[in-house]
Amino acid sequence: RFGSSYPWLPTARSLGTRGSTPLPNAMATDSADNAVYSNVKEYYGEVLKSTNDLKTSACCTLKAPHPTITKALKQVPKEIQDKYYGCGTPLPFGIDGLTVLDLGSGSGRDCYVAAALVGEKGCVYGLDMTPNQLQVAEAHVEAYTKTLGYAKPNLQFKQGYMEFLSKAGIEPNSIDIVISNCVINLSPNKKLVMQEVYNCLREGGELYFSDVYCSRRLPENAVKDPVLFGECIGGALYTEDFKRICRSVGFEDPRVLSVTPFEIYDEKLKDLVGEAQFYSITYRCFKLPSL
Repeated sequence: RFGSSYPWLPTARSLGTRGSTPLPNAMATDSADNAVYSNVKEYYGEVLKSTNDLKTSACCTLKAPHPTITKALKQVPKEIQDKYYGCGTPLPFGIDGLTVLDLGSGSGRDCYVAAALVGEKGCVYGLDMTPNQLQVAEAHVEAYTKTLGYAKPNLQFKQGYMEFLSKAGIEPNSIDIVISNCVINLSPNKKLVMQEVYNCLREGGELYFSDVYCSRRLPENAVKDPVLFGECIGGALYTEDFKRICRSVGFEDPRVLSVTPFEIYDEKLKDLVGEAQFYSITYRCFKLPSL
């Protein structure tokens, strides 16, 4: 089960695996945050075995990707695709030779596609805190490198927390593009994540990501529901709150690239969220200090 009680879940005011190393005290914001990390790891590392286990369509990509992405996906190993829980396709084009970071890379699907898009001279880092997911992602790197015809891997996975990128070896001003797919809403400190992303980007770089948002702030009982939180709904930000966070860290003009509404299958979960509407939105946020 994904939690038998709810003390680990963040409150609406604070919104943001077993067997893995706990978050170091110097990095933790409080014990509740540590519990969030542990339970998210459990849900994605142990409870979910494939997309068939999901109770909502939040962690599913509902629109067909661009033909270029579809072609690249045909080369990605089946195990990686089976454990993919994204809500969009945050993969920009024209990124040959660039350095890309995927936050909450999970099984690595988007990283594998990005590795093909950046070419042999580019570099892709996948960051995740869940050992089980990282094990899947790392298992196919060597074979995939040969599939692409590269002399050496341009893909590397790191275990760490998106709230503390430097602790995971991601240096300030070192990344051209940060991507993320339905993950930032799982953080107990979303503002800290956005600040870390801004800091790691080179000037002119961008955050290009898909996530779940809602039309209003959620009631406390919805925020505290373990399944809703694990499936990226309980932690979904009200869109206007997200824009305020962006501007507070330096992303002055977040741009909407696509919006896709999605549904909740479970009737009990529908009752919890009331009239709130949910969307998968892909944003582009640029680091342009001159703005």
